[in-house]
Amino acid sequence: MYYVYIVTNKNNSVLCIGVTGNLEGRIFEHRERLVEGERLVEGFTKRYQVTKLIFYEDYPDPRSAIAREKQLKGWRREKKIALIGKQNPRWIDLFDVITEGFDVDLLNREKQEPLIIRERRAEQE
Repeated sequence: MYYVYIVTNKNNSVLCIGVTGNLEGRIFEHRERLVEGERLVEGFTKRYQVTKLIFYEDYPDPRSAIAREKQLKGWRREKKIALIGKQNPRWIDLFDVITEGFDVDLLNREKQEPLIIRERRAEQE
């Protein structure tokens, strides 16, 4: 499954559209402002502090998700706001909804696990 998502900041003043194959993990990255170890990655997420998931759609394949992402990015802000309003009229943080009953700390551990696996493979070779 692939997802097109929209995140915003705490004031709902900025909209950031993205696509991912791991919605929970990607939004966790936005919320933690991470990736690449402990270093904050420069970019839109850090600059505008977009950490609140307000919209998402799922797609069966990456091509259709990327096509939809491009379509949404081409829309005027008013049209994006109307789309968000249909799914999430109060603009609540949907991350809390999609991870309800889920160990969010597991997401952080999963982000570190691939590094451990790669190190083990390198040691075996």
